Amino acid sequence: MWIASVVNIDWPSQTGLSAAAQQAEYRSWLDLAVSKKMNAVVVQIRPTADAFWPNALEPWSQYLTGTQGVSPGYDPLAFMVNEAHARNLEFHAWFNPYRIAMTEDASTLVSSHPARQNPSWRFPYGGKLYYNPGIPAVRDFVEDAMMDAVTRYDIDGVHWDDYFYPYPAAGESIPDSATFAQYGAGFSNIHDWRRNNVDLLVQEMGQRIHAAKPWVKFGVSPFGIWRNASTDPNGSATTGLQSYDAIYADSRKWVQQGWIDYITPQIYWHIGFATADYTELVRWWSTVVAPTNVQLYVGQAAYRAGASGQDPAWQNTTELSDHLTVNRGYLEVKGDIYFSAKDVRDNRINSISTLVNAHYTKPALVPAHGSGSAPAAPVITSAVRGANGVSLTWTGSGTEYAIYRLTAPAGECSFVDAANLIKTVRGTSYTDTTAAVGTTYTYYISALNRYHKESPVSAGRTEVPAGPFQVIIDGPTTASSNWGSSSFSSQRYGADYRFANPASVSDAAWFRANIPAAGNYKIEIWYPANSGYNNLTPHIIAASGGNQTINVNQRVNGGAWRNLGTFSLTAGDHNIVGVSRWTTGTGYVIADAVRITKV
Repeated sequence: MWIASVVNIDWPSQTGLSAAAQQAEYRSWLDLAVSKKMNAVVVQIRPTADAFWPNALEPWSQYLTGTQGVSPGYDPLAFMVNEAHARNLEFHAWFNPYRIAMTEDASTLVSSHPARQNPSWRFPYGGKLYYNPGIPAVRDFVEDAMMDAVTRYDIDGVHWDDYFYPYPAAGESIPDSATFAQYGAGFSNIHDWRRNNVDLLVQEMGQRIHAAKPWVKFGVSPFGIWRNASTDPNGSATTGLQSYDAIYADSRKWVQQGWIDYITPQIYWHIGFATADYTELVRWWSTVVAPTNVQLYVGQAAYRAGASGQDPAWQNTTELSDHLTVNRGYLEVKGDIYFSAKDVRDNRINSISTLVNAHYTKPALVPAHGSGSAPAAPVITSAVRGANGVSLTWTGSGTEYAIYRLTAPAGECSFVDAANLIKTVRGTSYTDTTAAVGTTYTYYISALNRYHKESPVSAGRTEVPAGPFQVIIDGPTTASSNWGSSSFSSQRYGADYRFANPASVSDAAWFRANIPAAGNYKIEIWYPANSGYNNLTPHIIAASGGNQTINVNQRVNGGAWRNLGTFSLTAGDHNIVGVSRWTTGTGYVIADAVRITKV
């Protein structure tokens, strides 16, 4: 779903909220998305040539604090990305390239705003203020402003909506004739030149995104009609506004040229609407993307469902659900995005619940994109039935993992769709709290990389009754960049281990675990041994009575579990064992694996 920030449509709900209140609101939007089985959020972080993250190019957004240029006291973008990924939701950063302000009055902008520092870059139109797309310096600047977020944050996608040149305003002409005279050489008319300006922005931004981070997707959500067939035989059987002509958005070309990774046309009309029939537009866009590698997602008008003043069709509880049924007839349609979050939450006339019950009863994997290979299959290390369900742990090299659950032997069709998929997660553990008492399950897990390429499933692991609590942490949970990774030694546990040079600094590699209850636990370590490794490697045990340190000679006794002793631990999710670099010994210190067992 889209989470809109401009004029505080969705988030924050109003300006001036405390950081804690803003964060609580945002978490509630993500929890809503998860509850509806969604797998991505598209969050507006540059609504009016301003920013929801600290950067040197543009001021803080007014929609955070109420005053443009004033810090909210934290980094919203870092927070938003981390919270989305914690729920295994993709985070698509939504930017508006050209819109500067929701008023024509430039004096409302903070004095340091680039649009005030460069008045020749802007023009007023239709009650708003815009950057002039025809000025090359403007195009470079807005690309730089957006790329700042791409390069500095772990976003999954860059997303634009339908605002390029402004929508036509009655009695007004776009004031860019002088710009055309200066930069329009080679174009016989201003309309083709304007389209080319937007084309260049799309093409260049796609190139810059993929050069910086090839896995980050670039998507655009244009107005639903490119051109009508009465104007252009390549157009759709519609009679509405044409984005090609009205806002100079040649969205069909962007798909054909492969400048974008996905397109999300805003097909905000009902089935059977004479001017722009939903079914016709889904058919038309499917034919556009079919010969390309560009993915098609449909923009859905959740804001119309059950709202007053809308066509009677939108008072039909099943209208949105029927849209998804239409989509099933076209393999090209990979999913849907809903405008906007508050309408998903409000669920007027039960429209959202109806489509969720009809179409979203299972989790969905994000469609794979790009080239490259899938990761290797993970290995399930335990599946233990406890009071809260079945606790799973595994090892693997994925960015995320898909968990399948079966009650019968696996067949060749067991993993081709979501029939047996129960959850997608980041991390290498999960507790299946939905596991029914008295039913025995076998679990399978696949790994997915940043391109969502899915590995083969793991070997099945059938749950076993709970015994004493035990957890294996394969590799440090946190370690600084001073710790390298290696797979050199065949004595390693799992795929690799971490190593670092000794130094008189506080720079431990920590193994973290969720201890179910306070009590005594045996702690064992695994490391590969080598004559060049450290003979006095400090292992810090975060025991309930205070840290205890045990030095281990890592030149001998490697490739097996080594008991450090039994320690009293407090309950909760916290660091348990740290491998320190602060030692008088010589040679690399090694951090490989830790096993914790309740005694």
